[in-house]
Amino acid sequence: MLPPPLRATLFALAAAFASHVQATSNDPEFDIIIRHGRVLDGSGAPWFRADIGIRDGRIVAVEPLAGRTAREEIDAVGLYVAPGFIDGHSHTAPALAQEKLAGAQPQLAQGITTVLVNPDGGGPADLVAQREQLSRHGLGINVAQMIGHNAVRQAVLGMENRAPTEEELARMVDLVRAALRAGAYGFSSGPYYTPGSYATTDELVALAKPVAEVDGFHTSHIRDEGNFGIGLVAAVEELIEISRRSGVTGVVTHIKALGPDSWGLSVPVIQRIEQARAEGLEIYADQYPYEAGSTSITAALVPPPAQAGGQRALLKRLDDPSEGPQIRAAMAVNLARRNGAENMQIRRYAPEPRYEGRRLAEIAASEGVTPIEMAERMIRGGGAAVVMFMMHEDDIVRFMQQRWTMTASDGSLVAPGEGVPHPRSFGTFPRKLRRYVVERGVVSLEQAIHSMTTLPANVFRLRDRGRLLPGQWADVVVFDLARVRDLSTYEKPHQLSEGMVHVLVNGQIAVRDGAFTDVRAGRVLRRHGSESITP
Repeated sequence: MLPPPLRATLFALAAAFASHVQATSNDPEFDIIIRHGRVLDGSGAPWFRADIGIRDGRIVAVEPLAGRTAREEIDAVGLYVAPGFIDGHSHTAPALAQEKLAGAQPQLAQGITTVLVNPDGGGPADLVAQREQLSRHGLGINVAQMIGHNAVRQAVLGMENRAPTEEELARMVDLVRAALRAGAYGFSSGPYYTPGSYATTDELVALAKPVAEVDGFHTSHIRDEGNFGIGLVAAVEELIEISRRSGVTGVVTHIKALGPDSWGLSVPVIQRIEQARAEGLEIYADQYPYEAGSTSITAALVPPPAQAGGQRALLKRLDDPSEGPQIRAAMAVNLARRNGAENMQIRRYAPEPRYEGRRLAEIAASEGVTPIEMAERMIRGGGAAVVMFMMHEDDIVRFMQQRWTMTASDGSLVAPGEGVPHPRSFGTFPRKLRRYVVERGVVSLEQAIHSMTTLPANVFRLRDRGRLLPGQWADVVVFDLARVRDLSTYEKPHQLSEGMVHVLVNGQIAVRDGAFTDVRAGRVLRRHGSESITP
């Protein structure tokens, strides 16, 4: 027989273990269960009825969970449940680094839970520093970084209009590889913009090759979206050629046929992309569902060669008796190609906020000058952001209906009082659901959700997001299709969208019953395998 002290110790341990087992058995099995929703899993398949069980930030069950318990339950009767939306073209990075905007409420109100930043070749060359800035105040949504060609080129060549030497090109390749090691998911280019416009196709191929080696992608604001240079069709063919020669997945970002002279070119562009895909190339596109685009007044009107060397060099050329008139003549041609001064709205102009929200034609008339003189005045004042009404609805619809077209906003985070942003920043995803699914029936609900979730997850190699499957991170939206709508307009853009009832980011509730919880559960993501890349 055991001595009494030892028996007492064993009895105490047994009682404690029994108590632990009983307490454990009574603990809820899940952190959250979303019950009775119509599940759109992102694959493009029709909805089905199921519950979603979430634990430790991930989805662990997509099945009937009657009788199973959770710490918190969400009733989704009459609502749709889908993966969180992925915005593959976002200019939100600078704003997300600010504490007052890091909560990303305009994005959450659209159902966006992940954004890819540094598009169009932009952003910094140092992604480690950007990651630290983005993580400083906590994030309302997830952020995946791209490395921009313009940033890389400018770091090595500045604004020079020339080809790099072999040594300079090698340094640019090294910067791309460093970004990939830092977690970049892919490579963005903007050969329409300076200094990217000074690059040859060969240069872009060389920089895309290391991206292809790690199964990344190349998303591009192509060299021409209308008839400003090589033409839209040839610009799409250039992107395809870059993919053909480098092996990288290619994305025509914010695909469009820009300007009246290019309306209808969606037909041959779609044919070219289909031919490339039949060849075995991975070519995709993304799109925002609006008839207006947005850029700077300088990029919109001034020919790229005149921008070489930056703002000071441009102003010197404008003052030159020979070059100045030639630049102004080219600006007039470009303004006409962009549907005229009456269709160009000033989005932001710091020296004169009273111009914001007004059309260039009306401002010029009120100042007693021509539209080109007014545009030059704004360029000399540091430049203006503009919105331009220049796309045709037929082209928008044709591009949208392609199975390889994703939804993306090209939006930014702009606080009230900081200009008049394009409404796409506040309404892209709900607008597509309301206008093109519910009202017009252009695409099915299943295809629209696929274009916002699983398709971009596949294209951008977000391996554990964009699907409602066990093992995926629990980025989830629960929405009321009858109430989903965009409220943002060109005149009054600072209006949040409606209809997203609940939004979860990494398994935490960011929107509950249509109200923000102020939980910041987002994170800066790293591409799978980036840590193992050697210099």
